[in-house]
Order: sequence, then structure tokens, then C-alpha cells
Amino acid sequence: MSNSFILIYFLLINVISGILFAYDKYAAVASIRRVRERTLHLFELLGGVFVNLFFMFILRHKIRKSSYYKWTWLIFTAWLFIILMIN
Repeated sequence: MSNSFILIYFLLINVISGILFAYDKYAAVASIRRVRERTLHLFELLGGVFVNLFFMFILRHKIRKSSYYKWTWLIFTAWLFIILMIN
């Protein structure tokens, strides 16, 4: 796989993940149907965890929900480990 493909993949998955996360914040405030946590975690597993962690603090969303917070940090740690093992 070329480096440009990997870069484009991570850019796209983080944009999609960020949009879903931001929409979930909007939906929470507007009291409309939310994005399932399972879906948010799936996009984090696919590589979107970096933008979701950033948005957690910028949007102040999901930072009090310890179960979500713990899983997100676990996924982030796993991604860091994978990146360090590849390099």
C-alpha cells in the first residue's frame, strides 16, 4: 500500500468520524435521534479516534460518560501501539 493511500484513508475516516461525532453532539442538544455509541466506536476503531478525542474536549461531548471515555482511550492506545510497531 502506498503512503498516499494510507494518508487519504486516515483523512477520510477522521472526517467522517468527526462529522458523526459533531452530529451526535448537535442531536444531544436538540433532543433528536442520536448516533449509537457502537457506531462512534466502530469509526474510532477504523482510525477516526484521533479526531473524536480532539472533539471530545473541543465540543465538551461524552467527557462525563466514563464507559464511552474509557473505550475511546483504549482504542486510542491501541492505535498508538500499532503506529509505533509499524515505524
